[in-house]
Amino acid sequence: VQLQASGGGLVQAGDFLRLSCAASGRIFSAFAMGWFRQTPGKEREFVAGISRSGGSTAYADAVKGRFTISSDNAKNTLYLQMYSLKPGDAAVYYCAAAPVQVNYVPRNGFEYVHWGQGTQVTVSS
Repeated sequence: VQLQASGGGLVQAGDFLRLSCAASGRIFSAFAMGWFRQTPGKEREFVAGISRSGGSTAYADAVKGRFTISSDNAKNTLYLQMYSLKPGDAAVYYCAAAPVQVNYVPRNGFEYVHWGQGTQVTVSS
């Protein structure tokens, strides 16, 4: 499984940005998918996740109501739509895949076995 994240960039506070994660094949039925982010000196933190079935999603409290995770099985692509961006959202964002039960959305990074390379999001105030 290979994952490639893209879509990061420099935006202003309040702007919208959409991240994409292209998967190497039809993996969404076998893996829950997640987005994590990391800033220098801090641990990688869970941002959002979606179950294998697509029927369950989970969000970190810091992004709930502003970010939306979704997947397009036909395009083998995971998305993270980020609205009303804040300077605190600036980080390197990673997509990841977890081989878990069909309706479960893991929040712990240790449950994810495949990771993309990360894409930088910078938010200016």
